[in-house]
Amino acid sequence: MARLIAALIRHGDYHQSPHTPSAHQPWPLNSKGKSQAQEAAQQMHDVLVRNDWSLVPHIDSSRMLRAWETAVILADRLAGRSAAAPQVESYDALAERGVGCLANLTTAQIEAVLQQDPRVSDPPADWKADSHYRLPLQGAESLLEAGERVAAHLSQSMSALAPGEHDRIKLFVGHGAAFRHAAWHLGVLEFGQIRKLSMYHCRPVMIEYLPGGQWRHVDGEWKVRPESGHFTD
Repeated sequence: MARLIAALIRHGDYHQSPHTPSAHQPWPLNSKGKSQAQEAAQQMHDVLVRNDWSLVPHIDSSRMLRAWETAVILADRLAGRSAAAPQVESYDALAERGVGCLANLTTAQIEAVLQQDPRVSDPPADWKADSHYRLPLQGAESLLEAGERVAAHLSQSMSALAPGEHDRIKLFVGHGAAFRHAAWHLGVLEFGQIRKLSMYHCRPVMIEYLPGGQWRHVDGEWKVRPESGHFTD
């Protein structure tokens, strides 16, 4: 039976606002991020050739500009590796964890808002990395909820692919924390691994969609987070 592989690709480096935990920032890739995306395209080309995999011509991307730009570079550089020219399709479902009405405020501003609101309690000290914690204001979600949303999109997208005779790989461009939490929902990571790992910018992690809806990790490295490192994705 032909194999179906999903490549999870974290966007390239971008002009991130300092001390701002919201991932819903509208800024583009910086020059480093563009180079990372080009390197990812070459890596994916080599993976396709080495494994004799066909590229699914629809690349799914988060709507964030940095993810879309990464996906466009991949599509341009991988033209000719699929039956049709690769096209980028953007989805809300692939966004990183949302912090709702607190989007794009600094960490200090978010905590000040919570302190001034008599309806809510102070957040835990490690609230940015707490998989279960949801900021208690409108529109916010937890990391696990974001991962569940991404996992559902991955499963639906892969299950919708028509049966084929050749092994195929489909690219998904999104965000590190949401992808890691999705991997837990899909049974690819253990819960204790989520906080210990991150994702390299533009280095694909490949997971195989198996008959019956199961998944397994087949290629690509997760980034091991330093124990003293700050949670930034």
